[in-house]
Amino acid sequence: MIDLRLLREDPDRVRASQRARGEDVDLVDALLSADERRRSSGVRFDELRSEQKSLGKLIPKASPEERAELLARAEQLKADVKAADAAQHEADEETRQLLLKLGNIVHSDVPVGGEEDFVVLETHGTIRDFAAEGFAPKDHLELGEALGAIDVERGAKVSGSRFYYLTGVGALLELALVNAAIAQATEAGFIPMLTPTLVRPRAMEGTGFLGQAAENVYHLEKDDFYLVGTSEVPLAAYHMDEIIEAEKLPLRYAGFSPCYRREAGTYGKDTRGIFRVHQFDKVEMFSYVAPEDAEAEHKRLLEWEKQWLTSLELPFQVIDVATGDLGASASRKYDCEAWIPTQGKYRELTSASNCDSFQARRLSVRMRDGKKVQPLATLNGTLCAVPRTIVAILENHQLADGSVRVPEVLRPYLGGRELLEPVAK
Repeated sequence: MIDLRLLREDPDRVRASQRARGEDVDLVDALLSADERRRSSGVRFDELRSEQKSLGKLIPKASPEERAELLARAEQLKADVKAADAAQHEADEETRQLLLKLGNIVHSDVPVGGEEDFVVLETHGTIRDFAAEGFAPKDHLELGEALGAIDVERGAKVSGSRFYYLTGVGALLELALVNAAIAQATEAGFIPMLTPTLVRPRAMEGTGFLGQAAENVYHLEKDDFYLVGTSEVPLAAYHMDEIIEAEKLPLRYAGFSPCYRREAGTYGKDTRGIFRVHQFDKVEMFSYVAPEDAEAEHKRLLEWEKQWLTSLELPFQVIDVATGDLGASASRKYDCEAWIPTQGKYRELTSASNCDSFQARRLSVRMRDGKKVQPLATLNGTLCAVPRTIVAILENHQLADGSVRVPEVLRPYLGGRELLEPVAK
């Protein structure tokens, strides 16, 4: 959530942010009104409590005639204090609920618009000319089935559409990717973590995934648990309700976990293969930093993602995501999109988001610098979303005979194997 002081001091900035996101601008005025009621009801409660305490001191000293009047006033005050307390709690809750609906304040440099209004910042690598090489590229599913690596037919039989099995070299390729990604993150100073995939509502709400993203979240109603769509959620909640000493920052974690997404609203989109699925594994980077260090850390996360994709020898572009596609928590987000030959376009593989103090305020994660205690900043960056990375590797490194060249960075994790070769049927 944002700082209420910012809302009071510069409501036009908050309105502009909401407008840029394509979200409800009237929410700002509703929140201002609720905040005013919250503060005035708090003042009213304090005044009545003060009068009640003063009256309590007068009653023992009063004459019998005065005491009866004071006792009557005390009874009325008791009722008034109770009502004021209820009004204060009601105004507090109304303010909190409205505040939870408000997205983070977008960075001033973020391009305004929707999903297609991003700005390309950089392009890396060379797109292969398959025609010049004398063959047409196969898509990842055709390649994966020939390699004995991907089985979507049995995935659908067992679990339904958008589920899959990774088999044989497919399973080995995932393990190689995860190990190589964790090795890079560890070398960069990240603490590796295996995180829970079932979390309580506060963790999911605190990271901002129960707003506009709620439709893509799986909820186990009987137990009131949520299945995470990213290990960002348990990593953000790891230090919930804690105060971290400033000298311990930055804290960097690399979480590996299964992830679950309903993919609501994508009917008919990316239905072939394993690009858009309901369950997948992912390595996620997560940073806790002092607020003044957040922008620099955001650029570092992006550099680590670029290093990873370059090591996989993939052509990719870096985009500055537009305001309407940021998600509630991010003030700015960079995506790295890899070239997918059979689609003839770049598709998202990684993203890096600066959430400023938005999540930290909701989860009560603070830092102490001397006597000053304040919310810190959180950032997250996908290092390796496994299925999409496999898609990019298979399609970009395929050879004419249907085999796939293994990027050098992965070979030590595949027993030195240089090629993935089709299996005999």
